[in-house]
Amino acid sequence: MKYISTRGNDKAYSASAAIIRGLADDGGLFVPDSIPALDHTLEEYAEMDYAMTAYEIMKLYLTDFTEEELKACIERAYDDKFDVPEKVKLAEADGAYFLELYHGPTIAFKDMALSILPHLLTVAAAKNNVKNEIVILTATSGDTGKAALAGFADVPGTKIIVFYPKDGVSPIQKKQMVTQKGSNTYVVGVDGNFDDCQTGVKKLFSDPELAAWADSCGMQFSSANSINIGRLVPQIVYYVYAYSRLVRNGAVKAGDPVNFTVPTGNFGNILAGYYASLMGIPVNRLICASNENKVLFDFFADGVYDRNRDFILTSSPSMDILISSNLERLIYDICGSDGIKCAALMRALSEGGKYEIDDEMKRGLSKFTGGYCTEEETGQTIKRIFESDGYLIDTHTAVAAGVYSKYAERTKDKTPSVIVSTASPYKFTKSVLSALDASLISDDDFGMADSLSELSSVPVPDAVSSIRDAKVLHSLVCEAPEMESVVKDLLAGK
Repeated sequence: MKYISTRGNDKAYSASAAIIRGLADDGGLFVPDSIPALDHTLEEYAEMDYAMTAYEIMKLYLTDFTEEELKACIERAYDDKFDVPEKVKLAEADGAYFLELYHGPTIAFKDMALSILPHLLTVAAAKNNVKNEIVILTATSGDTGKAALAGFADVPGTKIIVFYPKDGVSPIQKKQMVTQKGSNTYVVGVDGNFDDCQTGVKKLFSDPELAAWADSCGMQFSSANSINIGRLVPQIVYYVYAYSRLVRNGAVKAGDPVNFTVPTGNFGNILAGYYASLMGIPVNRLICASNENKVLFDFFADGVYDRNRDFILTSSPSMDILISSNLERLIYDICGSDGIKCAALMRALSEGGKYEIDDEMKRGLSKFTGGYCTEEETGQTIKRIFESDGYLIDTHTAVAAGVYSKYAERTKDKTPSVIVSTASPYKFTKSVLSALDASLISDDDFGMADSLSELSSVPVPDAVSSIRDAKVLHSLVCEAPEMESVVKDLLAGK
């Protein structure tokens, strides 16, 4: 399998080369030149554990990795740093199945991909005779940053620089990042929002002078964001695994359709579900759940993507995004893999902040539907599900659960449904606690974690307890235009 750019560059790369590069030379995202079909029956997947499923799916995309190399990466990634043997869990509540993807070391779904990406990257570097040190540049809306830092900390031959919006992440998310150990880790707060961070990182990748400077220093850049195909491929696995568990526990018969509701910001997670459906997982609807930054809801409603709107800080900060980078991969697919057409739409977004797809492309969105929750509805959903089912969810999962509830009521769709649960409620303790009992709110984030545990009987995760008294190691803050000079200074040891 080869990987090509969404913007029409004629070059094709192996999987390992695409993982190293992160972003195509023309600014596009790498996509596989074809989507492989599942090569086992749905019943056979039901007999596999997570590691076996990961190998069987990833081998179809990462075709220049040997069986030994890929299995070694999987073994190192999905080990005892996850707090449940099965790595992910399906919990039944509120008339749906919650796919808990937060049992990894940083208690967020990003662990599912970022636990394996460093291993894929180091194997890829050796495979492509890369002699330079690889510098990971990453923008985060909260969860990717910590998961990437944890994955790459002290990995030989790598450095990682994470940019986060200094006032746009939860206190626990920030504490997780700024206390990160590792001689090769750097964390920088940006005076702006996530889109400023993401746009800044993309500019760094597309700057040939910066790339030449890095090369002269024996370094080259790559990405741990979901723009990297090495992030996206491992995410497909848990959609296949989720369906196989439903088959295994008798919730559905093999071949029966299911819905997936996904809290969505940068569009990588739900895109992985779309790829799983193209491979052969029977998906009825992919329900794209947005918070009040509902640019994706509007897109699925009328085919117009328009980021020209107010940016709203919400209690689900990982979804506070107006430029959903991975949507470009879907746009490329529904425009018939026409890179020139896709590039024109992305240029319109860059220059005017807006584009509109035609009727033929809209027909390609038939599997998708959108919904959104207000802040009030998000809090109400947390409280309602806890009081009715004793099940505790975070704000992002609550957006998805609230959207699914409204979808089910509106459509009367009885298809078995999976809500993708992306983070532990303890990453957003104050917001979750305020939804349950506002009298317990205080200025002590870790004290509130204890209060939430007492209220819910859900233990405080080690990922939170371990940073309670951890020393702040990263305090650098910059303006968005200063990101390039900050990168140079950090890499030069200044």
